[in-house]
Amino acid sequence: MIYKKSRTEAREKRHYKMRNYLSGTSEQPRLAVYRSNKHIYAQVIDDTAGHTLVSASTMDKSLVESDKLKSTSNIEAAKAVGKAIAKKAVDKGIETVVFDRGGYIYHGKVQALAEAARENGLRF
Repeated sequence: MIYKKSRTEAREKRHYKMRNYLSGTSEQPRLAVYRSNKHIYAQVIDDTAGHTLVSASTMDKSLVESDKLKSTSNIEAAKAVGKAIAKKAVDKGIETVVFDRGGYIYHGKVQALAEAARENGLRF
């Protein structure tokens, strides 16, 4: 009988492979993206110290209210999270990051988040 991995298992395997060569340092931290069915999350992480430096998600009340998002799981929400994470990171003095797409395909919401972060001052 043929066993086919679920999409989640395949994504996690891709993510583990990527994490073998992606690592964030204090000079160039890692921008990690996670998306669920309802929300989008982004974190800037220093892997050497094991600390989250900056985070943003569609669960932040200020983000949802300020951008007046109709949904928290579409491309517009991803752009808002990318903009927010970039502004918070630049305010902390972080300008360059390593982009960790979390095993997701660079398309749609992940791409929108990345492009919004680039437009608002992050380099990767």
